[in-house]
Amino acid sequence: MFERVASILQVTVETEALDAYSRVVTTVAERLGPSVANLRVFSRRRSSGSGSGVMITPDGFLLTSAHVVIGGGSRVRASFTDGSDVQASVIGADPLSDLAVLRADSPVAPAAELGDAASLRVGQLVVAIGNPHGYAGSVTAGVVSALGRSLPARAGAATRIIDDVIQTDAALNPGNSGGALVDGHGRVVGINTAVAGVGLGLAVPVNATTRRIVSALMRDGRVRRAWIGIAGGARPLPPRVAASLGRDRAIEVVEVVGGSPADAAGLRAEDLIVGVDGLPVRGVDDLQRLMTEERIGAPVAVDVVRSGAALTVALVPRELDMA
Repeated sequence: MFERVASILQVTVETEALDAYSRVVTTVAERLGPSVANLRVFSRRRSSGSGSGVMITPDGFLLTSAHVVIGGGSRVRASFTDGSDVQASVIGADPLSDLAVLRADSPVAPAAELGDAASLRVGQLVVAIGNPHGYAGSVTAGVVSALGRSLPARAGAATRIIDDVIQTDAALNPGNSGGALVDGHGRVVGINTAVAGVGLGLAVPVNATTRRIVSALMRDGRVRRAWIGIAGGARPLPPRVAASLGRDRAIEVVEVVGGSPADAAGLRAEDLIVGVDGLPVRGVDDLQRLMTEERIGAPVAVDVVRSGAALTVALVPRELDMA
């Protein structure tokens, strides 16, 4: 008798848990589904690609992946789950963050709420909404399987690492790119960008850095970045230097581009860059984060360790040319 009651209670608990999970997913899907567009990119008169996009403002701005629209043509059609179909134009695309902003000719869908990926935790429920293989409004659910991943991006001769990429096991397929990765409260915390394998999808996080990029794309149609002209990689600091600085890694300069700000300032191969304007630098990603628009044309103090001795080099970054 007791075993039967315990069995019934266990089934009831499991059913309630499943129902709670289902309620979250269905609520998120109902709330965000109307804000996610199926994008069709046209080159001249022919379709040259497709993907997904998310309406982020009431006046028709959409956020998507840069690789969905770059090289595919300037004319985009955005269709929504309610049957609306409108033309959209590319306002700006930034391949080094794999983000692009479009604007619909008319605002026909509700704006999604942007969240903050910085608050995500591994194991947290997330929902992916997009248009895999053209199947509009498709919903998959899973968890955040890892945080802090890195994804290389390239634009012409320029390369950059996209930081803090979200890894999820929510199923992603071609066509999901540019779609929404949403938390259990219905907030967009990522823009789906890549299918890295079975059960392995990646999303560009929505965070403070992303918001600045999106604002720049909406305002100027492009993102300006500072450039000093080195190639380098992270390496351990010598023990004595590490002890004095209180950290164990820096950027080793592998190559200095001729005629660059670094070349003019006298930086050399094998120099170890440990700081910029007093801020610590442990790897190339740290340096990239610091090379913002505000540093273009402004004097910058680069802290260097050369042959075991500390020195500061003054240089003036130029704007990164992505041609």
